[in-house]
Amino acid sequence: MSKIVRCGLIQAANAASADNSIKDIKWKNIEKHLKMIDDAAKRDVKILCLQELFYSPYFPAEQDKKWYDLGEIIPEGSTSVLMRETAKKYGIVLIAPVMEKVMTGLYYNTAVVIDADGAYLGRYRKHHLPHLYPGFWEKFYFRHGDTGYPVFKTAYANIGVYICYDRHFPEGARVLGLNGAEIVFNPSATVEGLAKHLWELEMPANAVANGYFVGAINRVGIEEPWKTGRFFGESFFCDPRGKIIVKGSTDKDELVIADLDLDMIDEVRRTWQFYRDRRTDSYIPIVE
Repeated sequence: MSKIVRCGLIQAANAASADNSIKDIKWKNIEKHLKMIDDAAKRDVKILCLQELFYSPYFPAEQDKKWYDLGEIIPEGSTSVLMRETAKKYGIVLIAPVMEKVMTGLYYNTAVVIDADGAYLGRYRKHHLPHLYPGFWEKFYFRHGDTGYPVFKTAYANIGVYICYDRHFPEGARVLGLNGAEIVFNPSATVEGLAKHLWELEMPANAVANGYFVGAINRVGIEEPWKTGRFFGESFFCDPRGKIIVKGSTDKDELVIADLDLDMIDEVRRTWQFYRDRRTDSYIPIVE
C-alpha cells in the first residue's frame, strides 16, 4: 500500500500596515494564519508549512532597528508556544518561520518545526543570507545559520527545511537528502523582477538531484511602503522527478494542497542512482 501524506503550503499577503505597532503587526498576521491553519486541518492536511517570516511583512526590505522587536526566544516565545498548541489541537505537523532572538543583538531567520502532538522537534536557521538590491538586507538583521541541515522525524514523514535564498545553493539541498529527508520545505519571500525565472528551475532541480519531494512557498502582494516588487505566490509541490504537481495562484491568499506518495522516492532512487554514483573524492574544490 502506498504511503500517501497530505501536505499543505500557506501563501498570504501581509495583514497589517508597517505603520502599525510591532505587536499589532505580529498578531494580525498570526490571526490570519490561524484561520488558514484551521482550514487546512478541516481539509485533512497532515504537514503544513507557513511562509518565510510569516507573522510580519518582509521587513528586510529596509534597514530599521525597530524590527528587532519581532524577535522571539525559541521554543519559549509566544509564537512557538501558540503554534505548538495549534499543532496539538489539530494533530498536524507545523513549520513556522519566525525571527529568532538568542539575545539582544543576535538573531536568526529560523523555522520552528513542531510535531503533530505539539512537541517541539527543533529548528532550522537559514544558512545563506541575501544582501542584495533592491530590498533584501538580511545581513543587517540576521546571523548566518549554524544548525547544519537537520531532518526532523515527524509523525507522518521525515522533513527538512531550506529557507528562501538557500535554494540557490545546491550543496545544502544535497545534505538534506543524505540526512534522510523525504520532503523539503522552502518557505520564501520572492519578488517578480529578481528571481521569478529561477522559481520553477532550482527547486525541481533539487528534487531531481536528491530524489525527494519539495514544497515551495511564496507570499503574495506588494508590501508598503517599500514596493520592492510584487511577491508573486505560485507556491508549489514537485515530486522526485521534478514534476510540479500543484501550483498556487499569483495574487491571492491560498492553501496549496498535494497528496504526496512517499513510495515514489524508492521508485525514483532505484532508477536514478545518484547517491550510489556520487564521487565525493572529487568534490574537494567545492569547500576550499
